[in-house]
Amino acid sequence: MRASKFFIATQKEAPADADVVSQKLMLRAGLIKRLAAGIYTWMPMGLRVVRKVERIVREEMNRAGAIELFMPAVQPAELWQESGRWEQYGPELLRFKDRHSRDFIIGPTHEEVITDVVRREIKSYRQLPVHFYQIQTKFRDEIRPRFGVMRGREFTMKDGYSFHASFADLAREYANMHATYTRIFERLGLQFRAVAADTGSIGGTGSHEFHVLADSGEDAIAYCSTSDYAANVELAEALAPTTPRGGAVGMLAKKSTPGKVRCEEVAEFLGSQLTRMVKAIAVMHNETFVLLLLRGDHTLNEIKASKIDGLDPFRFATDAEIEAHLGCRPGYIGPVGVDRTKVRVIADRTVAAMSDFVCGANEAGFHLTGVNWGRDLTEPDTVADIRNVVAGDRSPDGNGALDICRGIEVGHIFQLRTKYAKALACKFLDEQGKERIMEMGCYGIGITRIVGAAIEQGNDARGIAFPAAVAPFEVVIVPMGYRKSEAVRIAADRLYDDLVAAGVDVILDDRDERPGAMFADWELIGLPHRIVVGERGLKDGQLEYKGRRDSEATMVAVDDMSAFLRQRLCV
Repeated sequence: MRASKFFIATQKEAPADADVVSQKLMLRAGLIKRLAAGIYTWMPMGLRVVRKVERIVREEMNRAGAIELFMPAVQPAELWQESGRWEQYGPELLRFKDRHSRDFIIGPTHEEVITDVVRREIKSYRQLPVHFYQIQTKFRDEIRPRFGVMRGREFTMKDGYSFHASFADLAREYANMHATYTRIFERLGLQFRAVAADTGSIGGTGSHEFHVLADSGEDAIAYCSTSDYAANVELAEALAPTTPRGGAVGMLAKKSTPGKVRCEEVAEFLGSQLTRMVKAIAVMHNETFVLLLLRGDHTLNEIKASKIDGLDPFRFATDAEIEAHLGCRPGYIGPVGVDRTKVRVIADRTVAAMSDFVCGANEAGFHLTGVNWGRDLTEPDTVADIRNVVAGDRSPDGNGALDICRGIEVGHIFQLRTKYAKALACKFLDEQGKERIMEMGCYGIGITRIVGAAIEQGNDARGIAFPAAVAPFEVVIVPMGYRKSEAVRIAADRLYDDLVAAGVDVILDDRDERPGAMFADWELIGLPHRIVVGERGLKDGQLEYKGRRDSEATMVAVDDMSAFLRQRLCV
């Protein structure tokens, strides 16, 4: 490819409303253009990156035995009503009527469609297992689209669905997909982690997320550096303390804490440690008022809490509800002295093991110190893991301590089991001729999201630093005075022809631009390899090579440059 025949649209500045680094750099590099909130045109340079991601994903899915198809983006409401998700999915589901007033949606996902295909086509265990996948555009009407392609409304996704005669066979394919996704992200050249995750609204019994590691990631990942344990913080178990609860030492006392409502403020005011504080979070389950108790330095894990019997669903209590049940405004509430026939108390495992702790006195401007279970208040109604793990917690696998890093979710695999197959009556005849419900798996990869995640992971002050596998071009040749110097033109063209013949994805910048402008463009766009052809170097029989992440350039003999590059590119 010659730059004069391609479309390059770099900008010096990103729009002021760009949220994150990847969005800013993609707009500046001319990879995308905004059409509407959360909706982008993929420009030629950006589309080359998308196609390279798609190619790797497609090759590995085919290698794993999956079969590609292509399903409609427009789906009839009847399927979603049959599965029960028409009512459940909420406003993210873009609904519309056709000219005959029939209800349709623009698909955010395709569980219903693929299940309908399989229930029509597959009748016998002899036709199972089967795994279909597609690479297709989805639409989710995000209430607040942000972060560019990382959380857009329209996006490209690889979604795959497998169907099985038994759970054992589903587990086999699930392991196959775990290995396949691992190969995909290794080939993409990304630093990533596969982590155990919550199944969320999609349902099922088990799932793993694949995260590209980046400090800007939305998700917190708990992992153990001395074992293979890794899980999304939403799922990572916080083990109970190994030390038994100590006996009461201090006496219960009410202390004035005027204007101090946050645990940090109270601890500092009382000269206490934050780890001696207990905070109460008031929630409602239907008409039941519940206090969730956490240590002062811990945070509530809403997903864990929602799985407690009798607490799904829950919502945070209003100020009026708190005052009605505790006679006190928020900031000073606690479990001591409450009517336990009307208030349910759920304590985190850490809190249940605490003694002589500090909590709200249910009186504005006051807290209690020296609080002890059994002596000053009845034992909790429920003790459960309801907090997020923190760095230093014991690893749930018992093999060390946990660390926390940030990640961007780019892939997710689920054991859906029979949730959708049962709802849509997706059945088969087993070896005994008995009708049974199929087991089902679901496997997604955010194709366009990967592009944003790769940039979040690889960037610097000069721009994007793409992994070689997904860069729009592998190599750029930058001639100094291509249209002025015959020697430069001949050398650049010869090298270009050699690289093209060797199968290298190369672009020759034959534009009539200043060298500084060309260097800035390609560093912004993020190509991994750059060769400069100049008269001065040619006089010495050399060309200049510089990798995108290199601090210094390397001089290479003209006759050796093609072999030098092919070695670096493993061509």
